[in-house]
Amino acid sequence: MVESVAEHIVAARLTWPEAGARAAAGAILAVPVGATEQHGPHLPLSTDTDIAMALCARLAELRSDVLVAPAIPYGASGEHAGFAGTLSIGQAALELLIVELCRSATDTFDRIVLVNGHGGNLEPLRKAEALLRTESRDVRVFMPRYPGDPHAGRAETSMQLALRPDAVRTERAVAGDTRPLAELLPLLRAGGVRAVSANGVLGDPTGANAAEGTALLTQLTTDLHEQIRLWWPVASPKGSLS
Repeated sequence: MVESVAEHIVAARLTWPEAGARAAAGAILAVPVGATEQHGPHLPLSTDTDIAMALCARLAELRSDVLVAPAIPYGASGEHAGFAGTLSIGQAALELLIVELCRSATDTFDRIVLVNGHGGNLEPLRKAEALLRTESRDVRVFMPRYPGDPHAGRAETSMQLALRPDAVRTERAVAGDTRPLAELLPLLRAGGVRAVSANGVLGDPTGANAAEGTALLTQLTTDLHEQIRLWWPVASPKGSLS
């Protein structure tokens, strides 16, 4: 079962006057940026989006000045081409999407955090962030970092078991290519994931469990919360740039 998200923290469920009132009080808009891409034979295509959304929702439960935007479910996932169900918009399109979305969002919200759930999104997100900040828009990118397998391994499988256990096909969870990422990177750049892993897994998901996933999500939420406190220690009134 997907974790429930409280109505009052979801921006899209507000009316425009309600959204305006929250923005005037200094609300931060948290935008989950995910992907729709293969995660082995055992995890859903929505895994990156699910994790990004969960982090934003948990942040909003910790800070009353955070609103959660609808998740962006498409990203730069070209390295997963060749696996059924992967839907990638590429780096240039993602960068443009983020720039235009944030330009629009800053008509209402002074502060925006983009919470990324997919490593392939990082370069276009950083480029968009840099451009938007040259336009005096207070936009930041948060990239969760955690040790473990690069893709669809124990860490991501454990987090999905904590978030959406019914969506995990545990009986299909088998190891893929378990070589260190540094060794795999040249091969991945040349031929994508398909060139090194027939099942799409980079790592070993066997042994994953919900308890580990809960602990990891808690740690990532703490990291996000602490980063937000460094960027924006307190709520800022509408019209001021932190």
